[in-house]
Formats: sequence, C-alpha cells, structure tokens
Amino acid sequence: MKPREPMFRVSGPGVICFALFVAAGVAGAVLLQQPAPFFAGVLIGIYCLLSIKVVRQWEKVAVLRLGKYIGLRGPGMFWIIPVVDTLTPYVDQRIRATSVSAESTLTRDTVPTSVDAIIFWLVWNAEKSLLEVADFENAILLSAQTALREAIGRHELSQMIAERETLGRELQRVLDEKTNPWGITVQSVEIRDVRIPQMLEDAMSREAQADRERRARIILGEAETQISSKFAEAAVTYNDNPIALHLRAMNMLYEAIKERGAMVVVPSSAVETMGLGGLLGTTSLAKGQS
Repeated sequence: MKPREPMFRVSGPGVICFALFVAAGVAGAVLLQQPAPFFAGVLIGIYCLLSIKVVRQWEKVAVLRLGKYIGLRGPGMFWIIPVVDTLTPYVDQRIRATSVSAESTLTRDTVPTSVDAIIFWLVWNAEKSLLEVADFENAILLSAQTALREAIGRHELSQMIAERETLGRELQRVLDEKTNPWGITVQSVEIRDVRIPQMLEDAMSREAQADRERRARIILGEAETQISSKFAEAAVTYNDNPIALHLRAMNMLYEAIKERGAMVVVPSSAVETMGLGGLLGTTSLAKGQS
C-alpha cells in the first residue's frame, strides 16, 4: 500500500504567485531604494503560497476551521485562511487495489493454508471516511485479513481450490457490509493464490496418481470383459458354422502373409482340420512365380 500524501501540499498557482510577488517586491525595492516593497512582496507571496490550494480531479479534502469541519473541497482550486484553516489528508476516490494475505491458516478440514487475495475498493463518501475513521486504509487492510482468515476456517481445502469465485464473492459481501458505514465500498475480491505445505502437496500428488492408476485398471478390466464376451459370442457362431471358422482362418493367414517376405508357420494339424492344404500350396506357388 502506497504511503499517504502529506496534508500540506504546495500548489502550482501558489508557487507562481509567490514568485511574482517576490519579483515585484524586489523590483519595487530597487526602484524606490527602500526595503519595504521587498518585505511586502515576500509576505504577500507567502500568504498566496499558503492560501491557494489545488485538488486534483479524483481527490477530495476536508477543511477544518479552528478544528471544526466546514466542508469538503475539490476538485479544482480554492482558498483557505492560513493558520486558521487546516486540511485533512487528501482522499483518492479512484478504485484502488489492496493485496492481503493469510499465512498458515487452518481450513475446515485442518489443513494449514496460505491464501493471497486482492481487494478492489473505493471511497464513495470522503466526509465519512475522513471524520469517522482514523486511518481507513489500515482499517480496510486489517478487516480484509480478518475476514479472509474467517472464510478460510469455514471452507475445506478442496472448496477453496475449486470455488475461488464463490469465496471471493463471500469476502466481498462481508467486507462491504463492514466498510459501507465508513463511506467505502468493496467492489470485488479476487483469490490470487492458495498454497499448502510442500509435504502435503506431494502426498496429494501421489494420491491423485494412485487414483488415476486405479481408474486406468478399472477401464482395462472393463475392456477385457467386453472382449471376452465378444470372443464367447464368436465361439458360439464358429461352433455352429465350421465354414465361417475356415473363412476366418483363411483371412488371418492372408493378413499374415500379404506383406512381401513374411513367413508363417502353421501346424499340420491345423492345416488338416481346416482344409488349408490347397490354399497353402496355391499361395506358395503364387509367391514363387512372383
């Protein structure tokens, strides 16, 4: 979080007026050969330097006269009475981002976790934020850290990892309810990172790997079951139709020897049973002629 700007800030117009009056006093003193114009120019210049204030477009500042609040000023240029009037710190009303973290906080399932988050907030009522809160920037930071720790304790680790957006919306709602009376609204909270101890991370990685291996074995077993059932259906078909079995054997033999240079060893019993003698002879003759 960037430091606050000081309450006393010299304005550009004030510096210009100071320089002009001092220069005019010097010129008058030279012309009149008296120091009175110089001192008068310096005094008027200092008055202008302290009186003229400029507030930028996105800022507000409160004016206190003899310690009593008289109103907000800005944006633009305005005058104050030196010594009598004082200014509060300038309030930036743009959207601001604040980073908060919760180190080693236990989740609902007692897992030590470190969480980093970013809070986007803005001051919508500068009067309330200046007069009702001593240091609203520090109050926002401390409130966000407390709310983040409480949210971590209400959720399990798996929920925090898988439902970051839900956790961010819950934090935004809790913080906005707390800061709205201060003239501050929390627009959104984004969970940037969720970290766990290295040993626990290794254990979770091994658990996930074991679970993937288990699923792979289950899928392989299901595939084997489906294949065996298909083989059983094919066996019934071949048992009732020997010609289909012979055709299947011939197709398998053709697939094995269709590549040039391939050699297949077939038991003689299989040749006699399936009547493949003529086919083998024809195939050998064709290969010899080619």
